[in-house]
Amino acid sequence: MKKGVLLVNLGTPETPTTPAVRAYLSRFLADSRVIDLPRAVWLPILHGMILPTRPHRSAALYRKIWTKQGSPLLLYTQKQTQQLQALLPDQVVRYAMCYSAPTVVTVLKEMQALKVTDLTVIPLYPQYSSTTVGSVFDQVAAYYMQAAAQPQLHFVSSFYQEPRYIQALANQIKRALRQANYDQIVFSYHGIPQKYADNGDPYPQQCTATTQQVMALVGEVPYIQSYQSKFGPSQWLRPATAQVLQTLPQQGAKRVLVITPGFIADCLETLQEIDHENREYFRQSGGRLFTYLHPFNGSATFTQVLVALAQR
Repeated sequence: MKKGVLLVNLGTPETPTTPAVRAYLSRFLADSRVIDLPRAVWLPILHGMILPTRPHRSAALYRKIWTKQGSPLLLYTQKQTQQLQALLPDQVVRYAMCYSAPTVVTVLKEMQALKVTDLTVIPLYPQYSSTTVGSVFDQVAAYYMQAAAQPQLHFVSSFYQEPRYIQALANQIKRALRQANYDQIVFSYHGIPQKYADNGDPYPQQCTATTQQVMALVGEVPYIQSYQSKFGPSQWLRPATAQVLQTLPQQGAKRVLVITPGFIADCLETLQEIDHENREYFRQSGGRLFTYLHPFNGSATFTQVLVALAQR
């Protein structure tokens, strides 16, 4: 038996340019898991209104977070893959992206060529949502529906209850609390449309469970849970992170510690939206101290979480 582990993340533009961002968004926003609208309604909007304009604005934002080595999300995913491979030398460890290279199909073909017979797929999203983990499952299942043979498959649908993950988040917060006093901890999760939750997506419950498990280890410190990255006119999960950070100073909470437990690596939504835009909202509203706790990124602590998931 030859074992393998496939880490799957969202994806990233190849470069911070308008054409590259357009290509990335055209794949991402065309996924019916992400935008649950009839294709006859949504695709004309996507191609006629969004893709002609949004990529130019998004590319400018990507340039602000881009590193000399490339996309932060890609770099940290690569680093976690390398570290996990070092800890699991007898297994084949690879990574794939849902909406950019290397694609899930490309890497599954590689796993097949390497004769992997026992494969664990780990979507790099701690909390399950049909918009993220569901899409990974769709791509893996679609590949093996056409394959002549398939390995023994193990699919990690979530890991918000993995003790090492919860402990690592709590340790991050405890270290920050030893360095400064805060009026409030803000747990900011990527949002989803309220309609998806109403239809049974367990994401908000898993986010709340994450927050509660972490705070059970942190102790009696004021905190609030919110959701970010709203897209489109429909109602999303509330409260919105931007609104929370604008109102907290008016309520006397002028020193905040912000953590994004749904992200395992920095990306546009954390570096630009949280650490720049929301920091500025907070400052303009009278806030004094805004500390952003970065995701695990290339931390060896998170690699140990991945080891635990791979050995379930």
